[in-house]
Amino acid sequence: MIDRPRLSPAERREKRSQAMRRYEKQRRQNMLAKPGPHSMVIVLDHLKAGFNVPKIFRSAESFGAQEIHLINIPPFDPAPAKGGFRKVPARFHERFADCYRELDEQGYHFFRLEPGCSNRLDQAALPEKSAFVLGHEELGFSFDAHDFAIDCLTIRQFGETESLNVSIAASIVMYEYVCQHA
Repeated sequence: MIDRPRLSPAERREKRSQAMRRYEKQRRQNMLAKPGPHSMVIVLDHLKAGFNVPKIFRSAESFGAQEIHLINIPPFDPAPAKGGFRKVPARFHERFADCYRELDEQGYHFFRLEPGCSNRLDQAALPEKSAFVLGHEELGFSFDAHDFAIDCLTIRQFGETESLNVSIAASIVMYEYVCQHA
């Protein structure tokens, strides 16, 4: 195990301040981001703002996602995105219903990723206009799935672990989509 030096409170404040400056700068640059070549959209529903959100932006840029919708996600350090936050258009919403309405009007078919669903990702035919909804790492989704027309998908696993890390699951679903539509 690596022994990391503990930061003083002042050093922690400075580190957070630097992350916020990066976030504000890249959020302004994000307004110029161009949609990727694929019609898939990623919807992040109340995820923790830390490590996973920027990693999902990094994967979305790599797989050519159209855009990412963030539902009630606070500012995050974009450094782990390796530029993905500047390049993939981000749409910010307070409530899932607003995001759903917007994408539904554009003709998107919704899928939520959840362990234990009977429909497996590797056996699903994904429409060109697919929106993949990923929920909070511990609390799940902020909405009642019965209130919206959203199909449930699961990623086939072989071990005893109950679920995958949300950024890994997002990468797998984007890869499957691209395999079907590239």
